[in-house]
Amino acid sequence: MEVDATAETLADEKKNQDLAAVQEIREQIRQIEKSVASKESRFILRVLRNLPNTRRKLNGVVFRNLAQSIYPVGADREAALSLSPELEKDATELPDVAKKQVATKAPIAEVDAYYYLLLLVKLIDASDLKRAGTCADALMSKISIQNRRTLDLIGAKSYFYYSRVAELNNALEGIRAFLHARLRTATLRNDFEGQAVLLNCLLRNYLHYALYDQADKLVKKSVYPESASNNEWARFLYYLGRIKAAKLEYSDAHKHLVQALRKSPQHAAIGFRQTVQKLIIVVELLLGNIPERVVFRQAGLRQSLGPYFQLTQAVRLGNLKRFGDVVSQFGPKFQMDHTFTLIIRLRHNVIKTAIRSIGLSYSRISPKDIAKRLMLDSAEDAEFIVSKAIRDGVIEATLDPAQNYMRSKESTDIYSTREPQLAFHERISFCLNLHNQSVKAMRYPPKSYGKDLESAEERREREQQDLELAKEMAEDDEDGF
Repeated sequence: MEVDATAETLADEKKNQDLAAVQEIREQIRQIEKSVASKESRFILRVLRNLPNTRRKLNGVVFRNLAQSIYPVGADREAALSLSPELEKDATELPDVAKKQVATKAPIAEVDAYYYLLLLVKLIDASDLKRAGTCADALMSKISIQNRRTLDLIGAKSYFYYSRVAELNNALEGIRAFLHARLRTATLRNDFEGQAVLLNCLLRNYLHYALYDQADKLVKKSVYPESASNNEWARFLYYLGRIKAAKLEYSDAHKHLVQALRKSPQHAAIGFRQTVQKLIIVVELLLGNIPERVVFRQAGLRQSLGPYFQLTQAVRLGNLKRFGDVVSQFGPKFQMDHTFTLIIRLRHNVIKTAIRSIGLSYSRISPKDIAKRLMLDSAEDAEFIVSKAIRDGVIEATLDPAQNYMRSKESTDIYSTREPQLAFHERISFCLNLHNQSVKAMRYPPKSYGKDLESAEERREREQQDLELAKEMAEDDEDGF
């Protein structure tokens, strides 16, 4: 009896949760209708911001109840119900659907798109990729035939999940032409949020297939909208950092990645922060800098950055053997993080660090001993590497082939070189860029610029006072004469 009572209690609790979810989504639909009627996009924006919380409450019962209250009896309702998730074994229909809540007319385009967006999100969460693909195609066909500014925000969110479904189905290449067509349409209609999302989807599409040249051309030939949300800006800057790093522009890549990390949510999106931080570490190493130890001790990042900490230690010590061991041990993880190609380039930095430490430790050393310390195949390879390091300014030394040794020059005062000036220039540039980004990200209350301006009546009164004052001054001057 106690078991039956417990099961009944759980069933009632589940039914109450479903009922609360249905009522919440109906309120969101009313907010969308209010936004369309008043042409104020902030109501739709508020609904979409609550999407992560709403998606946790979705199930088959909720969708069947919503379909009855949104779509009238007919083909539209049947199409919506055919894509709904399967009911759970112990699920029961909600009894609170009154006749007045059953739809009698077709919904507006925004409500229709929002229902299919919720359906698509639920199918992705349930890993039902086949039906998710069908739902995504139906959603895109509904959005493509509309030309309503009130649909832009829901459409932008829909493009993201459409691309996500294609990625999960390994069909990203097939949607590229459609995304380009929608980007062209969004640009012509000044749909800034849609432009931002579509550009990010296309960049992710190109980078998925390592098409860095095409991605770079897309960035150069398009203008990213300044009014895009911070999340979209963070994604765009991350993709831009990956492109610049692949094209050997490490300084620009580092700048974009740091901006992406700053624009990302500080207490959420841990996965994104981990991905960006890994790439920042590798780019810093390629620039010849060593990341600070505190970077690897951040909460939520310590475990994921473990292989990169070992990599940093190998580069800092200039230990080729340890570097090779780290790459062979964590190679699959580096490939999964899309940093393996950049890490392979670090071998030259490891060699430069090792040669620099040898130059500081020995006043004179033979190429044979250098080859032994660097674990190279022959002394000729060591001699070639040393000569290149001298030419690049890595070490201050001379190579004497006749007597077969490398002689290090006496260390000069670093403050007599341009290095401090370059370091200060880099810091000042970073601070200026940070200031400019902060100013752009500031929000101002609408129409606040007119508060301090005088009205027409006040202006006429002031001009009248000025005229009277001028007459009095003229009379005073006449009396003075």
